[in-house]
Amino acid sequence: MLREMRIRSLGVITDATLTLSPGLTVVTGETGAGKTMVVTGIGLLLGERADPGAVRTGADAAVVEGRFAVAEGSDVDARAQAAGAALDDGDLLVTRSVATAAAARSRSRAHLGGRSVPVAVLGEIADDLVAVHGQSDQVLLRSATRQRQALDAFAGDELARVATGYARDFDAWLAASTRLAELSEAAAARTAEADLLRAALAEVELAQPLPGEDEELSAEAERLEHAEELRRGAEGAHSALVGDDATSGAQAQTDAATALERARRALDVARHHDPDLDALAGRVAEVAVLATDVAADLASYSGSGAVASLDPARLDAVQTRRAELTALARARGGQSVEDLLAWSQRSAARLAELSGDTDTLSDLAAERDRLDAALVEAAAHMSRLRGAAAHDLGERASAELPGLSMPHTALVVEVSTGAVTSAADLHRHGADDVSLVLAAPGGPGRPLARAASGGELSRVMLALELVLASSASAGTFVFDEVDAGVGGRAAVGIGERLARLAASRQVVVVTHLPQVAAFADAHVRVVKSVREAGAGGDALVSVSEVVELDHTERVNELARMLAGQESSAAAREHARELMELAGAARGADARA
Repeated sequence: MLREMRIRSLGVITDATLTLSPGLTVVTGETGAGKTMVVTGIGLLLGERADPGAVRTGADAAVVEGRFAVAEGSDVDARAQAAGAALDDGDLLVTRSVATAAAARSRSRAHLGGRSVPVAVLGEIADDLVAVHGQSDQVLLRSATRQRQALDAFAGDELARVATGYARDFDAWLAASTRLAELSEAAAARTAEADLLRAALAEVELAQPLPGEDEELSAEAERLEHAEELRRGAEGAHSALVGDDATSGAQAQTDAATALERARRALDVARHHDPDLDALAGRVAEVAVLATDVAADLASYSGSGAVASLDPARLDAVQTRRAELTALARARGGQSVEDLLAWSQRSAARLAELSGDTDTLSDLAAERDRLDAALVEAAAHMSRLRGAAAHDLGERASAELPGLSMPHTALVVEVSTGAVTSAADLHRHGADDVSLVLAAPGGPGRPLARAASGGELSRVMLALELVLASSASAGTFVFDEVDAGVGGRAAVGIGERLARLAASRQVVVVTHLPQVAAFADAHVRVVKSVREAGAGGDALVSVSEVVELDHTERVNELARMLAGQESSAAAREHARELMELAGAARGADARA
C-alpha cells in the first residue's frame, strides 16, 4: 500500500504531500489543475520513463518521494534486499528525481530504501506494488496481445508455469532450427572449404617446417656465401697472434703472443718496486693468456672447425629450402615460418570444426525434434488451461456488466486454437488466439477490438479488473480517468464497483465524475491558483496544491463537479444526496 507521496516541482505542482489510506481515494480538480501529475508521480516511483519537460519551469529538477507499506519476507522485500535496500519500520522508501535537459547532473536518479539504484530496479518491483490504469490502457485493451495477457493473468499460476517453460523451449527451438538451416544451406561451401584446407595442410605437412628454421637457414646461407672471406680472416688473425710456420729467416715478424710474453718477463723484474707498475704487469699477463686462448680458437675455426665445414655445394640446397618456406608462408598470408605454423594450427582447428559439422547437424536435428515434441505437448496443455479459464472469466466479467449499464451484454472470451502438427504451427505464446467479444441476445457478437466505444471499453476494463483483482499481486490500483465517456447510471455503477474493489485493495482514482467521487473513503482536490513569481515581481505563475477535503468540503467539491459552482444550494443538496446513496450502496455491499 502507498502510505504517502510527496511531489516537488513536477508540472504545476510546487510542493505537495499526499497522505493515502486504505480504501478508495478519489482525486478531483478543475481541468488543467494538475490531477494527472499525481498519476505521473506514482509512475515515476514505479520506474516509468522520465520526461525532463515535466520539470516545473524555473526548477532544476522534479523530485517524487513515496512511502510504501511492505510485508517483511515478501517478494518486494526480497528484491529490495537484493538491491542493497532495507525496510524502514515496515515501509519501503522510494525516491525519483528528474533533472531538466539543461542540468549538468544526471537526468534521472532513483533511490530505494535510501540506496541509489538503477531506475530499472524500480520497474522490477512495480507489478507487486501498484497497478496503474489510464485511458491508454483502454486502447491497449483493443489489442489481441493485451486480451491474451488478461486471460493468462486470470488463469493463474499453473498456466504461468507452463507458459514460462514453453517460452524458454520455444526460443531454444527457434535457435536450433535457425542454426540447423544455416548449416544445411552452407553444406556445399563447407565441403569446398574443407577440401581446400586439407590440400593446403598436406602441402605444409610435406614441407615439414620447423620453428625458427628460416632464421637458421638465413644465418647458414650468410656463412656459406662468405666462406672464403671467413677462412682468410681467421687464418690471418691466427698468424698475427702466434706466427706462421711457413715464415722463415731472421727477418720473420714476431707474433703477438711472443711479444706479450717478452713484455711480461721484462715487467716481472721491476714490478715489485712500484704498485702502479705491478698492476700494469698483471694486465699484460691477462692479455697474454687471452691472446693464447683466442689463438687456439682461431686455429680450431680455420682448421677443423666451422670454416672447414662450410661446403659451397650446400649453398644451393639452403637457398632452395629458404625459397620453399618463404613461398609457403606468403601463400598463407604470412612472412615467416612462425606465421606458417600459426596458420597451420588455426587451419587444423577449423578443419576439425568443419569435419565435426556432420555430428553437429545430427545433434541439432535431434535437439530440434525433442523441443518440437515438448512444445506441441506444452501448447496443448496451455490451450486446455486457457479454454477453462476463458469460460470462467467471461461469466464472471459478464456478471459485472449489468451494474455498469450494460444489462443485455455479455463478455465472451474466445480461444481459437489452430491445427498443430509441429512447432512450426506455433507462436511464442502457444497455439491460441484470444479475442474478447461483446455479445447481445439475438445478435452476433462484436469483437471488442473493433466495435466497442470508449465508454464501453472503460466499463469492460473495470469489469475485468474487478475479476482479476483477486489474483493480482499488486496491493494498490490507480485509475486515471478510466471513466471518461461514461455518465448517468453507468457512472454510479463504476463508483460502486471501485468501492467494492477498494474493500480488499487500496484504490486511487482520478475522476471528473461526481457519481464516482461520492463513493470515496478519502477525497483529495488539486487546486490551481495564480501567484506572483517573486517578491516585487510583476510576473505571474500557476501553482497547484493538493488539499485533503473534510465532509463539508467534499459536499462543495461534488457541487462544483455537478453544477460548475459550489455555491449553488441545489447542487450542494444533490451532492449530499449522492453521498448518502453511495453510503447506502456500500452498506448493502458489505451486508451482502
